Amino acid sequence: MATSSQDDSKKQAAVLALSAIGVVFGDIGTSPLYAVKEIFGSHLPIDKPHVLGVLSLVFWALTLVVAIKYATFIMRVNNKGEGGIMALMTFALQSASDNPKKTRFIVTIGLLGAALFYGDGIITPAISVLSAVEGLQVIAPSLAHYVLPITITVLFALFILQAKGTGAVGKMFSPIMCLWFVTLGSLGVANISHAPGVLAAVNPYYAIHLLLELGWQSFLIMGAVVLAITGAEALYADMGHFGLKPIRYAWFGFVFPALLLNYFGQGALLLEHPDAVKNPFYLLAPTWAMYPLLFLATLASVIASQAVISGAFSVTRQAIQLGYCPRMNILHTSGREVGQVYIPAINWLLMVSVFVVVLSFQSSSALASAYGIAVTGTMIVDTILVFIVIQELWQWKKLAGITFLTTFLTVDFLFLSSNSLKIPTGGWLPLVIGMVLFLMMTTWIQGRALLAEHMDDRRMLFEDLEDKIMNHQAVTVKGSAVYLAKNLHGVPQVFLHNFEHNHVLHEQIMVLTIVTKDEPYVDVAHRIKIRTFGKDNNFYRVKLYYGFQQSPDVRQALEQCAQEGLNIDFKQTSFFIGSERLSFRKKSLMPKWRRPLFRFLFHNASSAIDFFKVPVERVIELGIRIEL
Repeated sequence: MATSSQDDSKKQAAVLALSAIGVVFGDIGTSPLYAVKEIFGSHLPIDKPHVLGVLSLVFWALTLVVAIKYATFIMRVNNKGEGGIMALMTFALQSASDNPKKTRFIVTIGLLGAALFYGDGIITPAISVLSAVEGLQVIAPSLAHYVLPITITVLFALFILQAKGTGAVGKMFSPIMCLWFVTLGSLGVANISHAPGVLAAVNPYYAIHLLLELGWQSFLIMGAVVLAITGAEALYADMGHFGLKPIRYAWFGFVFPALLLNYFGQGALLLEHPDAVKNPFYLLAPTWAMYPLLFLATLASVIASQAVISGAFSVTRQAIQLGYCPRMNILHTSGREVGQVYIPAINWLLMVSVFVVVLSFQSSSALASAYGIAVTGTMIVDTILVFIVIQELWQWKKLAGITFLTTFLTVDFLFLSSNSLKIPTGGWLPLVIGMVLFLMMTTWIQGRALLAEHMDDRRMLFEDLEDKIMNHQAVTVKGSAVYLAKNLHGVPQVFLHNFEHNHVLHEQIMVLTIVTKDEPYVDVAHRIKIRTFGKDNNFYRVKLYYGFQQSPDVRQALEQCAQEGLNIDFKQTSFFIGSERLSFRKKSLMPKWRRPLFRFLFHNASSAIDFFKVPVERVIELGIRIEL
């Protein structure tokens, strides 16, 4: 029995590893399309010392950052199996529950990392698809003017298909990406066989020698080498879907070797044919294979783009659930896969942004100058947050924790400083995008905090409410009333508003609050907490607990409440929701420049009715004016 169980476990891990190849490694898997070309595009001599030096830098960048930092260390730090910047931030926050300054620091850098992720997410689809389609310039130079129209068409189709969901298409991702990585490795081996001496580049001597020889110019090289490791964060971000071991198996057993073989194959090609530097990836292939390779590369780049788009949906959803972002319309595109969501607003914003980027930069070489700085910024945030977790929560020995921090921060800051040279030529773009999103999220958080404080100052306890009811001759009507409340304690403003104006009470009154925990999932057994108030026990305080990866469903939760003893008949239940209108006092604590932004975000957030799946036919909205 034990052997059978182990066999099933191995089969499951193998299936998950195969699936991970189709989703997790798309971004880093398409880097060979442009990385080597851009490194030598900085007018680096193409001879044996320089080729070996570049290959050594690529090898050790992949080894240190992806294989050791992410696959070995950072992936161990997960929030109940979930990875990614938001999950890591909520995990690190557990170490700062009684320390407001530390909480502020963790949230600030976590949101900064998430904002930079979006900046990177706009460039990845553009550079991936563009670099793939640029193969036309090598295969058929006369068709070069079709590169931009084809790129825009492919990207347009990709964004339009998002609303359909990736379930059906996603089944094809793994076979295509497996074929892609086999092709990468095969092309590499074929060219390495002509110049096997390139394998000596695994010796770090060549990397160090190149950096020392070039002096300050080595920063230009490192800024291009980072292109080989873009997508490393995906190993961590997608861990919740596939698990730690399957991703490690796929990386070390298949993806990592295939990438190295291809990079070394491109190096071997350059030693034999230095003029191949114009596009060393496509020139790896024999002439007859170029059109199939172009088609396969385009498919791989689309899959890489899909992974980034899905990642943007996932991060946005987590940010909304954690209260760092306004509510948006979230559609589930699969009845079976919880993580497959579609957010129309994000999809169309990404599409427009990607089109603007493609049409502005017009080539992958120009785009490479904007790519990398956001990636390295997110990597630095990951390193700092992981250090907080291993030091504060796991209580590693101080020397071990500091060694981890200094080693990987040194590597990260080396890449960041080298990429800072790109700021004037395009690196400003992801930084501006990241800064705008960071300001939006921090404005939203500050505004919500002021709103909560405003509500808290005016809250009334249930005990005081009973005295108020006794002094008013209220009419009791049949049925139940459910009042949605933001605050965890006291009577919500929408109830007081209704009572003071209409002097009506229902037979059964429920005040319902939805709470998002700092963990990915809350099981059904711990979903609901109910407390009763009032002399007749007809007031109920209901709290619904969800993880940041889950979507609240009020109807479903109330059905569960009915199973636990509450008398709920949806035909006799009314849902009261406050429709707040904001204004600001002259001496408001919110800075003047943030006020219009928060008002815009607040009034354009999607309806709580749709977001929380409240039965729309039973909803009564009451207008409430709030002055902050």
